[in-house]
Amino acid sequence: MRILFLAVLRAHTGNAVTAARIRNHLEAVGHTCILKDALDFESSTAVASLIGIEKFEAALALHLYRGGRLLQGQRIPFGIIFGGTDINEDIDHEEKKQIMGIVLEEARFAVAFTESMKEMALNKWPHAKGKIHVQSQGISTMPNVTFNWNTFLQNTEINRSADNLHIFILICGLRRVKDPLYLVDAFSEWHREEPNVYMVIVGPEVDPVFTREVKARVKRASGVQLMGEMSREDLHAIVKNCFAVVNSSISEGMSAAVLEAMDLEVPVLVRNIPGNAAIVKHEETGLLFSHPQEFVQLATRLVNDPALEKKIVTKGKEYVRLCHSWKSERDTYQNLMWKLQ
Repeated sequence: MRILFLAVLRAHTGNAVTAARIRNHLEAVGHTCILKDALDFESSTAVASLIGIEKFEAALALHLYRGGRLLQGQRIPFGIIFGGTDINEDIDHEEKKQIMGIVLEEARFAVAFTESMKEMALNKWPHAKGKIHVQSQGISTMPNVTFNWNTFLQNTEINRSADNLHIFILICGLRRVKDPLYLVDAFSEWHREEPNVYMVIVGPEVDPVFTREVKARVKRASGVQLMGEMSREDLHAIVKNCFAVVNSSISEGMSAAVLEAMDLEVPVLVRNIPGNAAIVKHEETGLLFSHPQEFVQLATRLVNDPALEKKIVTKGKEYVRLCHSWKSERDTYQNLMWKLQ
């Protein structure tokens, strides 16, 4: 089957990584799956033209609004995968909510990463009952074995001679919903008291205006550094070498970076929002914080409590193995394709 797959790709977001992984699942059983950036299309008319020219037989969209609205009214069957901001934010915008409801009505199926995401969708669109499947993200990690950690520290201008260095990594595209500045002031203050702690924000420049704001703030903040986009393998190597991975997003669908850190046996400290609380159990698989001061308190505790660190990484690794199986994700999407036949 020839499948058109619409997702936001150019921003190099977590959704782009998810889309590439799902495409691989479908191609493994002989489907032809063509990934296209939803931002390249101004209207559903442009997509209709592409469907005609390329002779697509079915379609998928990752993100109910950004991708889904382009499939509304098309003559081929399609499925939807919720992204995160569609259910967490766009749902509160009346016009977008209406469009998403119509798209959901036309879709053969929809996939939510968590039960809470499914419940939020059903709360707004009861008509979708029986149509929404829950499939958590399947996780696999592959750190670059030739990655040079010392060179990375040199590039981030971190004092490598500091005793007992503790590097916290925040992985995100620079856009407001990821809130990378949320912890900057509190972390900087902590670094002035404890010069061996550093936070490095790693990710692509998605929003140019916001990126300038981030760069200006980070420049003034001691103990906080900024690194640009990296390959997935290098990113996994950085995670493997760091002390802990941080997530400070305002909203999340399901953070692959957090799950990958768990898989690599690295502690996670995440902001207490529904998307994060769905995958991190406090003091079991990670630590949840509700404000910057609480982050510093928990991070300090983690630095000084090796038993807590060991417990978190052991339970985090086990959780990913049991609940975020790459094979289970593959089976789900391959089976859902029958609904598009």
